[in-house]
Amino acid sequence: MGEISIIGSGFVGRGWAVCFARAGHRVRLWDPAAGAAAEAHDYIAAMLPDLAQHGLLGDMSPESTLEAITIADSLEEAVADADYIQENAPEQLDVKQRLFSDLDRLAPQDAVLASSTSALLPSAITEGLTGRARCIVAHPVNPPHLIPLVELVPSPWTAPETVARAESLMAEIGQTPVRVEREIDGFLLNRLQTAVLDEAFRLVDGGYASVEAVDACMSDGLAPRWSFMGPFETIDLNAPGGVRDYVTRYQGMFMRLADTMRYSADWTGAVLDTVEAGRRARVPEKDLRARQMWRDRKLMAHAAFRHGQN
Repeated sequence: MGEISIIGSGFVGRGWAVCFARAGHRVRLWDPAAGAAAEAHDYIAAMLPDLAQHGLLGDMSPESTLEAITIADSLEEAVADADYIQENAPEQLDVKQRLFSDLDRLAPQDAVLASSTSALLPSAITEGLTGRARCIVAHPVNPPHLIPLVELVPSPWTAPETVARAESLMAEIGQTPVRVEREIDGFLLNRLQTAVLDEAFRLVDGGYASVEAVDACMSDGLAPRWSFMGPFETIDLNAPGGVRDYVTRYQGMFMRLADTMRYSADWTGAVLDTVEAGRRARVPEKDLRARQMWRDRKLMAHAAFRHGQN
C-alpha cells in the first residue's frame, strides 16, 4: 500500500484520487485554493455509492474508499511521505514549472513526479530540475476513474526506471497505460481527437451536415466499434485478408478524402454559433450539469461491462 499525493482537486484530480484509493492506496489531496480540497472530498463522497453500485470499487466499500483519501493542509504535508505524486494544475506552462520545482524540492528523492497535462511537453516542464529523471507525464482521459487510458510520456531525460514504475502502478490500479515512445505535441490521444474534431467543425462550417448528424455518425456509427477496439483492429477485421488487404482496397479512397481535409475551419468563427445553437437546442445550458451526470452514469455502465468481459 503506497502513499499517493494528488496535487490539484478539480475533476481530474478527484478522479485520480478515486483511482488510487479504490485500489487500496492511501491518498493525500491538496489544492492551493482555500476550501477546494474539502469540496472535492465531498464530491467524491457523493459519487462513491454509484461507483459501488456498478461494481467499480473493487473490494473497497464507499466508506473505506473515502477513508483512504485525506486532505493535506499544505503542499509540504501532501508530499512528505509520497511514493508517487500526480499533479493536476491548470494547463499553463509557468504554473506547472513553478509547481514541479516545488515538488522536486519537497518530495522524497525516490518519489515519481507525474503530470496530468493534456499537451504540454514534459521536457518544457522539467528541463531545469535537479530531479528531472524522475519526472514523467501521465495523461489520463477525463474522468480517469471511469475511462482507464493513461498516456505515459517521458522527456528525453526521464529515467527508464521512472517509466517502468509509472507503468506498473497504473496497471496495478486498473488503468490502461500506453507508452508514448518519445514526446510529441498533443501526445497520442489528443492528436487523434484533433483529427476528428477538426473534420467535424469543417463539415458543419461547409454546410455539409448538422451538428446532430455529425454527432450521430460518431455515437451510432464509429463509436460502437471503437468502444472496444481501435482503428487498426477495425480495418484488420473489415477486409477478408486483414489490414494489408484493406489498405490495398481502400487507400486510394482515403487519400482522395485526405486531400479535401487540408484546411481547417475557424472554430471560433461563425461555425461556433451553429455548433453552440445545435447543442443548446439539445441540452440547455441550465441542464449541462445533469447531462454530465448522465454521461458519467453511461460511462459507469460501460466500465462495468468492460470489467465483466475481462
